[in-house]
This record gives sequence, structure tokens and C-alpha cells, in this order.
Amino acid sequence: MTTQTLRPTHLVLAALGLFVLTGCMDAPQVTRADSDSIGPLADPATVDAQTGTCFARATTPAIIETLTEQIMVQPASVRSDGSVDTPAIFRTVTRQQILRERREVEFETPCASLMTPQFIASIQRALIARGYYRGGVNGTLDARTTTAIERFQAAQDDVHTGTLTLKTAQTLGLVALSRDQL
Repeated sequence: MTTQTLRPTHLVLAALGLFVLTGCMDAPQVTRADSDSIGPLADPATVDAQTGTCFARATTPAIIETLTEQIMVQPASVRSDGSVDTPAIFRTVTRQQILRERREVEFETPCASLMTPQFIASIQRALIARGYYRGGVNGTLDARTTTAIERFQAAQDDVHTGTLTLKTAQTLGLVALSRDQL
């Protein structure tokens, strides 16, 4: 019960911290192939109106593992009859190891015009069919749906941010593959 109470608080604090940090940064510029600047990257930004290509940017968190080991400082002193004169002395050593660095990723995503309630309901049904979503099909991109998308992306070795990537939508069978991908 304590975990459920604290988790939304941590999310709000983390979001507030990111909001403050992003206010201090310059907005990145997105450029077309012909090098014309088209403005700051939005969520998602339409890069090429002819093809309808949209991108989103997310920061994936670092994965840190904490290792705790018992290291023998002094071995036990044992008498010739097998009895222990002085027991071994151990020291507890705790260290953290970064398994994956934090990184900022940019990925192709379905454009906002495609993200209708009907399309989101299709996402939810596709995730239900694969065992990743257990909520109701309501056509809203709520926290439960976002979490299911992120778990599916992690299983598919895609960028797992909770934002629907074009690769995830194609894997779910919701967006057609281009001729190059066939």
C-alpha cells in the first residue's frame, strides 16, 4: 500500500524536474534532407508533410545494478583438532554498476492525425491479444495503455518509452509496412 501511495508522488516530482530542466535547454532543431531548418522538435514533429513522417524524442533511463558482496578480510583460525579458534572476518562491499547508460533517442512514430480513439482502441485490442494489456478497450491513451506499450516494446527490443513507435505499430499489425521493409 505504501508503494502505491508513493509512486504517483515520485512520478510527479520526476516530471516536474524534467519540466524545469527542459526549460533551461535550447530546443533542438530538426532539419529536412535538403538542410532547411523546420523548427524545434515537438511531440511528435512532422518532418516531411509529403510522406507524413513524424518523430518523437525520449530519454531512456540508465539501468543501474547494485551488487552487495561479502569479502573475507581474515580467514578463520582453525586448531589441529578441527575446532575454530577465531571465526573468519568478512566485510560487506556494496557497489553500483551501470548496465545501460541514459540516452536520448529519436524515433519515428505515427503522426498525431492517426492517433484517433478508434486507432488507440485497436492498439489496446492488439495488446490484449498478445497478453500485455488487461484493461478495458476505451480508446484513450491512459497510463495502463502506455505501460502495456512499454512492456511490449521491451519484449520486442524496441525503444521502450511508452510512446508508440512506428516499429511497434507495424509489429502490432496496425500500420502497413513500406515497400522497402517487405
